[in-house]
Amino acid sequence: MTEGSESTSQWLRGVLELCLMGSLVDEPRYGYEMTSQLAASGLDAVAEGSIYPALARLERAGLIEGFSQAGSGGPPRKYYRLTASGRGVLDRRGQQWRQFARAVDKVLPPAAKKGESRG
Repeated sequence: MTEGSESTSQWLRGVLELCLMGSLVDEPRYGYEMTSQLAASGLDAVAEGSIYPALARLERAGLIEGFSQAGSGGPPRKYYRLTASGRGVLDRRGQQWRQFARAVDKVLPPAAKKGESRG
């Protein structure tokens, strides 16, 4: 694991539940779809197997609900959707995340332009 992917993995652990809820805003999804969506967004440091404990916590908290739906030619899949309570929590946590990210940006030095050395 490279330093960059290790850092991303650590950061993602802290916001995985927020990202999973965010992936359910538009439509219900099953676990593999959520993992694929995170990866397509550049968050590929999370393994499919690590999202299921987070989904279980969200479900126990009443923020998402799971339901089975027949798959195409295979066994039924467990899909998840946001509950009304989950939407409210997602909105609040999303605002908190954006505030936190802005605060971190304020203390980080500006990114060096390509070809420019710092030091």
